[in-house]
Amino acid sequence: MEWRNLIIDGYGRVLDALKENLNGLTQKDLDWQPKPDCNSMGWLAWHISRVQDAEIAGLMGAEQVWITEGWHKKFKRPADPDDIGFGHTDEEVTAFRSPDIETLLAYYEVVMKRTLKYLKSLTVKALARELKEAYEPVPTVAVRLVSVLADNLQHAGEITYVHGLRKGKGWLGY
Repeated sequence: MEWRNLIIDGYGRVLDALKENLNGLTQKDLDWQPKPDCNSMGWLAWHISRVQDAEIAGLMGAEQVWITEGWHKKFKRPADPDDIGFGHTDEEVTAFRSPDIETLLAYYEVVMKRTLKYLKSLTVKALARELKEAYEPVPTVAVRLVSVLADNLQHAGEITYVHGLRKGKGWLGY
């Protein structure tokens, strides 16, 4: 199996997890927080999409679909490319109101479609390109792609956990 198929499979698993985890939730469920300083499932799903949108757009040298396609309006959020959830205060997380499941999934699907297009265009040489950032060691495109995927999967797992807290054992059907 070639590297591209592995990374595409990984990103596809984020969508699978979102669909499974969000299925059947109500608006109240999406906005529920286990404690006031914890993330809700809706916030986590939004954050997954925002991180991927921002990071892939940055690698492409393009604008985020959050702004270009007006997704910020559907989420009732500002057209701020830096509004990805990183650094949100407890109050900001609590104030977040999730849109419906269809909007959460549709935004991720649009982001994922763009991510797939980008991944399919990459060469091995492009993966080794160093990013102009003040980190040591200097990250490459490949490192960033894996970092975004790891972040997305971690947060998808958090949604699974919060869903279990909210609905109890057995919500996955086994």
